[in-house]
Amino acid sequence: MRYFVWALRLIVFLAVLLFALKNTNPVSVIFFDGLVIPNVPLIVVMLSTFVLGTIFGLLLTVPPAFRRRRELARLRKEIEKLQAAANPQAQAGLSPDALVPLSPI
Repeated sequence: MRYFVWALRLIVFLAVLLFALKNTNPVSVIFFDGLVIPNVPLIVVMLSTFVLGTIFGLLLTVPPAFRRRRELARLRKEIEKLQAAANPQAQAGLSPDALVPLSPI
């Protein structure tokens, strides 16, 4: 599976690189309120939007990841409570002497 992911990453990288290298013509970037940046290479516009899209996509995964971590911590605490309730002898703090006496038989 690891090789498949790396192969997929390589294919995407090569596709973006080849597409960008073929589109080097200058373009005008028009923002809101009439702000214009003339003669920007199309490669810069495409790669910057690709990078910004990747960053925004990763930022969208942050809140669900934190939610899963909190849920995981809550479930682990619940498991510890249930194990303590099911096995009270382990929590009683019995010394090893109580289980196996030190005196010879």
